[in-house]
Amino acid sequence: MYELFKSLGSWLTDAAQWSGSDGIAHRLAEHLQYSLLATLIATAIGLPLGLLIGHTGRGAFLAINLASFGRALPTVGLVVLVFLASGLSMWPVYIALVALAVPAIVTNTYAGMTAVDPDVKDAAHGQGMRAHQVLFQVEFPLALPLIMTGLRLALIQVVATATIAAYVSFGGLGRYVFDGLAQRDLVQVLGGAVLVAAVAVVLDLALSGLQRFLFRHRTA
Repeated sequence: MYELFKSLGSWLTDAAQWSGSDGIAHRLAEHLQYSLLATLIATAIGLPLGLLIGHTGRGAFLAINLASFGRALPTVGLVVLVFLASGLSMWPVYIALVALAVPAIVTNTYAGMTAVDPDVKDAAHGQGMRAHQVLFQVEFPLALPLIMTGLRLALIQVVATATIAAYVSFGGLGRYVFDGLAQRDLVQVLGGAVLVAAVAVVLDLALSGLQRFLFRHRTA
């Protein structure tokens, strides 16, 4: 075990391992590109849906259950299914990652909206605010901490799962995991896993810190 971790340290600190199209820096950039784009697409889908059902109270049962269904989908199975239907492209990967991210965004947005005090909304209506003004000037700001938590959870889940891009011959940090398994190179497999975990932890800490900073007065 000691030799394994010693070899891992050498693998991670080798300057040659960080350069070139197969280097860690390039694979990391690919991994972040896949993750961020998938999370942005999921946000464009999940955030309006969560705001709508939270504001109107309509369709909540259907939306939440569909979101739970999306969470239960086997990611690799979905990639293979879309891959067979669409051929060799990044579409299977993005569809699977978006399907994974949407549930966390929808459920947290909905939870944030429903947590807003009804008396506050009634007071806003009493002051003559229209429905869209109540939504964007009252409900959304108050729900924002929970919404951001949902976005953070979605991004971390996507980062941890974006290794599947390598499953259909694309890049990212998953390349080390799948290539290492094919070559029976345990150091490379472990290196890929450690890098993915490190990226997920760093992003989680950074976003958590940003969230605390933005809402520090609200929790004081």
